[in-house]
Amino acid sequence: MRFSDLTQRIAGDGAAAWDIHYRALAMLEQGKDILLLSVGDPDFDTPQPIVQGAIDSLLAGNTHYAEVRGKRALREAIAKRHHQRSGQRVTADEVTVLAGAQCALFSVAQCVLNPGDEVIVAEPMYVTYEAVFGACGAKVVPVPVRSENGFRVLPEDVAARITPRTRALALNSPHNPSGASLPRSTWQALAELCIAHDLWLISDEVYSELLFEGEHVSPASLPGMAERTATLNSLSKSHAMTGWRVGWVVAPPSLAAHLENLALCMLYGSPDFVQDAAVVALESDLPELDAMREAYRERRDLVCEHLADCTGVRALKPDGGMFVMLDIRETGLSAQAFADRLLDRHGVSVLAGEAFGPSAAGHIRLGLVVGPEPLRDACQRIARFAHELMEARLHA
Repeated sequence: MRFSDLTQRIAGDGAAAWDIHYRALAMLEQGKDILLLSVGDPDFDTPQPIVQGAIDSLLAGNTHYAEVRGKRALREAIAKRHHQRSGQRVTADEVTVLAGAQCALFSVAQCVLNPGDEVIVAEPMYVTYEAVFGACGAKVVPVPVRSENGFRVLPEDVAARITPRTRALALNSPHNPSGASLPRSTWQALAELCIAHDLWLISDEVYSELLFEGEHVSPASLPGMAERTATLNSLSKSHAMTGWRVGWVVAPPSLAAHLENLALCMLYGSPDFVQDAAVVALESDLPELDAMREAYRERRDLVCEHLADCTGVRALKPDGGMFVMLDIRETGLSAQAFADRLLDRHGVSVLAGEAFGPSAAGHIRLGLVVGPEPLRDACQRIARFAHELMEARLHA
């Protein structure tokens, strides 16, 4: 039987990136001693008041269709929180609720990009980006960002890649996989490029509440940018709610209307009781959120300190997020080979940098998704493996 061309555009390296994670899960199920650091799923439970909010909503019978673009109460809560965090004043009519930031990204791409359009993306990039933009027939134009520059995009590199076919710029800050955060001066320069060339800016801000150093700048708050920016966010990382699938887009009303039409034929709204829980998440004073953010900061520092003197491995301290990139080029192995052998020989599962793009070759991404003791254990295993490799190179 025949399949559409779409099936080819959504396959490839991005989909294959998770193979090592699935292999690690299989080994874990076999009873092997595996430390799973390959996926960004918080190990914290969703705060209890949020869970109770869903239970109360279910008991109240809220199991029917909800408003397709999201319940007004939730959209108002999102608009309020967005204003508090970014300084940009928005209304509920500029908010569309979708099934996670992944669905939000896909939906925005479908509504602003045509086949053949170019979208400039910082590379290394999150593994699904290429398939998301490929799904609508757009061409990803990567802007390499190097570890030597802290994995931060440079405006002049973006400017050099703008062509008559460029339709959008897609960036996430803090960045996945590196955790790098863009300073205000960079955002201002990028905003000037977007305005000068009439570009959309797709701003993925899912890690914005897990920023440890510096200032988070939401580019839609800059002059002239509100009408051309789609801001993506979710509760997945900030509230340990990955499985709840609550994300949203803050966008100009014209784009929000198109997103609603797409949701109507694709999603038909998020579950009512999940949205009620999301309102609780956004409106409650939850001390767990500060505790989680501080825990991620402590885990980041633990990894960087434990690997500071590790021969062959250099930890790159991130500004935020829940990952640390490790430069393993001195070991002589490719990142994929390093990750495979690290799993097979020492039971630590990480993602190879090549999964995110060639600029991350020779790096691995380590998730801060376990507590201090297993994380310390993982660092010891990585250091032991790196020592073995460096000794082998020395005596080769």
